[in-house]
Amino acid sequence: MEANLRTAEQIGTALRRARRAQGLTQGDLSARTNLRVATISSLENGEPGTKLATLLAVMAALELELGLGPRGGGAAIEDIF
Repeated sequence: MEANLRTAEQIGTALRRARRAQGLTQGDLSARTNLRVATISSLENGEPGTKLATLLAVMAALELELGLGPRGGGAAIEDIF
């Protein structure tokens, strides 16, 4: 899955889809990351204030990586899902 994600809501949606695609519940992901289920839920809902370390821990648990690049080009997340 490759997408250009520009908002907290888009990141949260992508993480939720990745978690579900792996057959994991929020509780499963909580156990893998030592984060509270409420924290995972907040991240997936795009709520502000998520620490970068939290995002990276969830991404690592889902075997995802972060790539940075200039804006422009590529498909919008709405076009992918």
